[in-house]
Amino acid sequence: MRPDQLAGALSQLQAEHRLRQRAVLDSPQGARVSIGGRDYLAFASNDYLGLANHPALKAAMREAIEEWGVGSGASALVAGHFAIQQQAEEALAEFVGCEAALLFGSGYAANLGVVSSLVGRGDAIFADKLNHASLNDACQLSRAEFKRFRHNDLAHLAQLLQNTPAASRLIVVDAVYSMEGDEAPLAELLQLAERYDAWLYLDDAHGFGILGNGRGALVEHALQHPRVVYMATLGKAAGVAGAFVAGSRQLIDWLVNRARTYIFTTAHPPAQAAAVLASLQLIEQESWRRLLLQEHISALRAALMETSFRLCSSRMPIQAIIIGGNEAAVQMAGDLQDSGIWVPAIRPPTVPAGTARLRVSLSAVHSGQDVSQLAQALVRLLR
Repeated sequence: MRPDQLAGALSQLQAEHRLRQRAVLDSPQGARVSIGGRDYLAFASNDYLGLANHPALKAAMREAIEEWGVGSGASALVAGHFAIQQQAEEALAEFVGCEAALLFGSGYAANLGVVSSLVGRGDAIFADKLNHASLNDACQLSRAEFKRFRHNDLAHLAQLLQNTPAASRLIVVDAVYSMEGDEAPLAELLQLAERYDAWLYLDDAHGFGILGNGRGALVEHALQHPRVVYMATLGKAAGVAGAFVAGSRQLIDWLVNRARTYIFTTAHPPAQAAAVLASLQLIEQESWRRLLLQEHISALRAALMETSFRLCSSRMPIQAIIIGGNEAAVQMAGDLQDSGIWVPAIRPPTVPAGTARLRVSLSAVHSGQDVSQLAQALVRLLR
């Protein structure tokens, strides 16, 4: 795109009700946030367990800053790997039942680094059509043949696997799909990976902290296996930032040597690792957060089930309400904001054309009254 085309392109996005603008927060994340001088009951954050502003995480980070400083200086392979980060990696590996783990600066970086280090030219990737954008980018940048199968369609995937001459094969899925809240059939996917000699890469960004008593999709489905490569982000249910990849010791050693997004980037601040360790303790010990979250999910679905809203099937804190058109979704989100409720309108290209939606994110810091207030506001909009 030329510089003189930017204004017209932005105007086109505006006309299509797809122009994105950031809401500037004047408060920490929580059930209620302040935006532009106004307080909102918020259902936008992926802070599912309500840990992003937890006193224990803040204290752990403050203490770690005093001990370890703020910046890491350089990449871990150049300036050194902090002992506190090694401790966090060992704790994360044990938490999800794997031999080893490796911290990354973000889930996006982890996906790019892992996929491109496992496959390349002459290989093939088989990816669910509803995978996160970061997974799609990783697949395209790997230079492997990129094949997409229909969402959760095992027969279609098996057909693609059967007909490939690729030397190495990688199946890539989200464990929980971020815009629908539904889940991948992981046990069946592992069976296909075994049958067709493929890796199985799981992006558990939205399952970690929730599934498997908080330990994620690997534990939920008992999927610890040499073919499985596991990734989870730490900025959602864990309440911190960054991501980690877990698997066999050999896999992690390979990533340290070949994952470019790990090798060629400054390591994330060591204090984040201390917050991760504090978060793991809360995830394990405070199961009431998940129980309360399930109550919220059930209450919202029950309140909307008898309405004409099209609600995606999900047992997760992601509850997507399909609206259809971009303008209608933006209008409904705006009407909710007018009533003091913050719910984001998700539009293409994040979701397919014609499926613009309200994406409700529930959290353990919401009260039952908060969820009831949201449901009542949505029903009023229908009237």
